[in-house]
Amino acid sequence: MSNKPTGEDHARLTMDAERLEQHVNRAKELIANDQKEVPPFWVNKYKKEASKNWDLFYKRNTTKFFKDRHWTDREFEELQCNDNQEKKTLLEIGCGVGNFVFPRLEDNKNLFIYACDFSKRAIELVQSNPQYDESRCKAFTCDLTQDRLTDQIPPESLDLVSAIFVLSAIPREKQATAIQNVFEVLKPGGYVLFRDYGLYDEAQLKFSAASDKKLDENLYVRQDGTLSYFFSLEDLQARFEEQGFKTIKNEYVYRETTNRRLDMSIDRIFAQAKFQKPMV
Repeated sequence: MSNKPTGEDHARLTMDAERLEQHVNRAKELIANDQKEVPPFWVNKYKKEASKNWDLFYKRNTTKFFKDRHWTDREFEELQCNDNQEKKTLLEIGCGVGNFVFPRLEDNKNLFIYACDFSKRAIELVQSNPQYDESRCKAFTCDLTQDRLTDQIPPESLDLVSAIFVLSAIPREKQATAIQNVFEVLKPGGYVLFRDYGLYDEAQLKFSAASDKKLDENLYVRQDGTLSYFFSLEDLQARFEEQGFKTIKNEYVYRETTNRRLDMSIDRIFAQAKFQKPMV
């Protein structure tokens, strides 16, 4: 299996195949030519201060930066509301200010959500939201690479975990710890619903064109000090299966989007997957 985002068996296309091929070829060349290195001191500093920089991000932007994620139930059938279904318990890791949490609580009355983030400020914003209801939601600060989720959530008690644009914010060498942390609180048969930045996404190309953004293979730092990692499907599958998960679905999602302000098309590539904790 190739680790390049080509091939219909791993893709849902909303851009034409010729445009996609041109984009991938351009991406390969740009990334291969990106030999610029950030000094080791700064690499370590950015990785060490990941949570601090996200806290500063939410101090600057509060609840105004991200849009509510109403699209998630279209992508993951497990999130769709059914009035006859049994109550489910879900954990959102990297919940930010609640752009996933509150739309899901509003749409599904049979859902209880745990929500965690390693930014204390983000959790304070979730808890101060008028929609926050402790009978249906519990938000708490947690660094998945250091803190045990079982300190807040009973082991093997969750039906679902959503990991939407969160593992990319964690240094690659710490991602295994975060995934194992999630494994411990999922019920046997429970699912992780995953979506994040895919290899050769337009954002990765912009990082490669800059002079001081690459920290490691497929790992970059933004201007504000937050991190962004880009997943290949093989990399993603290996990381979860090494921690005991079974891969149910794993694909690239391609989107040709339009920036109306700049009047230009942008090629987005996301990795989307569903992983299951095996039944005992």
